[in-house]
This record gives sequence, structure tokens and C-alpha cells, in this order.
Amino acid sequence: MGRSGLSAKAWLALLAVYIIWGSTYLAIRVAVRTVPPLLAAGGRWLIAGTLMMVFGLRSRGGNGERPEWPSARQWVSAAIIGTALCLGGNGLVSVAEKRISSGMAALLVATVPLFVALFDFVRNRARMPMAVLGGLALGFGGTAVLVRPQHGAGAVDTVGALTVIAAAAAWAAGSLYARNASLPERPAVATGMEMLCGGVASLLVSAIGGDFGSFHPGAVSWKSLLAIGYLVVFGSLVAFSAYVWLLRNVRISIVTTYAYVNPLVAVLLGWLILNERVTSTVFIGGSIIIAAVAIIVASSGERPRPIDGNRADLALEELPT
Repeated sequence: MGRSGLSAKAWLALLAVYIIWGSTYLAIRVAVRTVPPLLAAGGRWLIAGTLMMVFGLRSRGGNGERPEWPSARQWVSAAIIGTALCLGGNGLVSVAEKRISSGMAALLVATVPLFVALFDFVRNRARMPMAVLGGLALGFGGTAVLVRPQHGAGAVDTVGALTVIAAAAAWAAGSLYARNASLPERPAVATGMEMLCGGVASLLVSAIGGDFGSFHPGAVSWKSLLAIGYLVVFGSLVAFSAYVWLLRNVRISIVTTYAYVNPLVAVLLGWLILNERVTSTVFIGGSIIIAAVAIIVASSGERPRPIDGNRADLALEELPT
């Protein structure tokens, strides 16, 4: 144990969540260069969900027994959550990254905790603490800085930015619904179900949009294929496993730091690898949003991933990527 009280294993898991989830925005940006966004997202979730589901159903619990096959009610819940998170959240981020940089997408996705706080208080009709109210005002002010119409070099595509805002709202709504949804107790089974349902929903919308008819496999670059593989193996499986372990072994106040570290990692990687511009607008607006998230997280008394900690289903994934 070091002076921070974290073991080497805890630090490794935390770094995995920081770096891998932060890098998924970069991977999405590369993937959608030659693969239709919803087709790439749907394929990624379908593969990851199948692997997660198989692992969850075949693994034995503390009592030595394998879990039962999910009920129809649990599948309905998984379909609602998976559609909101994987299609509404991750799918829209993938669509948006055809128009905006990976770093910009990550900064706007960081508004998820703001939407969670807003939706939660509206739903429960509770009195909002002044700190949370101030954090919301600050966070949405920073968002306005990023999405406001601009002209000239470094201008942000408004449609792309608003698409990510819609994705953040969808992810927050799905996360809140998941709080009390009927799902299997095994994290791998519940998450696998959500990934599968979200993947199917994404592929259906992709098909309706004509992606299958216009898609030419021969035009897919090896970089896009590697990016999708990275998202499946590392973004959806490795980082998720590390996150679940952290939830059970490390203080929540430490685990939740990923909510404002991931955007910084994404911006840095986008700048280093894809030569994405980091303008003064991006710096100012992003800094305001991250500060607001820190205030919301510190004031709420719970992690920004508002899903039952006993199940630890999909996290603010890839916040949501």
C-alpha cells in the first residue's frame, strides 16, 4: 500500500479506467472514418455483449452455482436500458464524431452527471441543494460555450455538438431507469444483456437508415477494424471489469474521478494522435464543464454512475462511448 492507501492492483485498475475509457473517443473517431457510425457501434456492442453474456452464464457464483437464464421481464428491462445507453448514448456519439473531434465529444459527454442530477431532482421533485444548483448552472454554461455557433478556423460543428448533448441526456435517462429495473444480479449477465439489446437496436436503426445497402466491406480500412476490435476488447470488456472491481474494493470518491479524467485523456490523445485542435474555446468550455462535474459529484454523495452498485451494470462507459 502506498501513501495514498491504494494497492498496486488498485492503481492498475484505476489507470485502466482512466486511459482505456478516455481513449475510446479516439477509437470511435477512427472507426467511423470508413464504417457507418451505427453499424460500427451495433457490431461492437453485439460482439461484446455476446462475450460478456457467455462469460456471465458460464461462471459460477459464491455458492458454486451458475445463474439462471434471464426472465422475459429482465430482457424487457435490458432492452430499454441497452437502447438508451448503447443506441441513444454511444450510437449518437459515434454519429457525432463524423462531424466533431473526439476531444470535443468527450468534453460534451462529461455533462452526463449534470443531466443525471437534473433528471433525478425533477423526477423526485426534491429540493435541489445550492451546490448542485450552482454546479448545474456552471456546467450548462460551459456547454453553451462549446456549442454556440462559431465561424472561422476551429469552429465547432453545432449539429455534431448538439447530437452529443442528446447522447448525454439519453445516457443519463437510461442510467436512472436502470436504478430500479429488474435485472439479473450477476453484473456480467446484466451488462451482456444490455449490450446485446443495444447492439441489435443500433443495427436495426442502421439498416433502416440504409447503411447496409451502401456499405462496402472492401472500403473498410484496417485502422477502423483495429479500432472496433479495441473498443470491443478493451473498452467494453477489460475496462468494465476493472471498473466493477474498483467499485467493490476502492472508495467511491476515488473511483468517480474517472468522470473528469476521461475527457482530459481524450483531448490529449486526440491532439497527439489525430492532430485535433485544442482552441481557447475548447479549453475554457471544457474546464468549466469538468469543474461543474466535480462540484456535482462532491455534492451528491454518490457516484456519477447512477446504477445499482450491487449489479454494477454499464457504467458511464466510455462516458458513453
